[in-house]
Amino acid sequence: MERHMDAVDEIIDGWQGVMPSENVEPMGVFSRISRLAQRFDALRRNALAAHGLQLGDFDVLSAIRRSPDGAMTAGQLAKENLVTSGTMTNRIDRLVARGLVGRSTDLADARIVRVKLHPEGRRIVDAAFVELLRIEHELLGSIREADRQPLVDRLRELLARIEA
Repeated sequence: MERHMDAVDEIIDGWQGVMPSENVEPMGVFSRISRLAQRFDALRRNALAAHGLQLGDFDVLSAIRRSPDGAMTAGQLAKENLVTSGTMTNRIDRLVARGLVGRSTDLADARIVRVKLHPEGRRIVDAAFVELLRIEHELLGSIREADRQPLVDRLRELLARIEA
């Protein structure tokens, strides 16, 4: 089976040509992951923009949507979204101003702010999620189903190693 050359192969060949003593094999994996992430991020941003959302807005809304009680504290949201409390406050403020979420003080501890989806927030995050799934299914369409789980497993291993 003939292998299709892509831009990453050209970069690898270039490095191998100028540094033949180095093993550049990892670039085949990590450069493609990087390029995929960049391209997929652009697709996600465009899909979310069609629903009036920025990526950070979607991350907040979807975290709340997945939470068992339909609400999360600002601290939980910041931790789950890997952002600072200040960044999360700005995101929550933007979503409150749009009427997508509500903010309330925790009854047990007045220092804690709980954020809950409003019906419009739920409608928008659900529609955006369905659109993202459609795009993801389309992108994976060229990969046989039998090959997908091994790919997921290898990516999980890489991610665990990087996050450790």
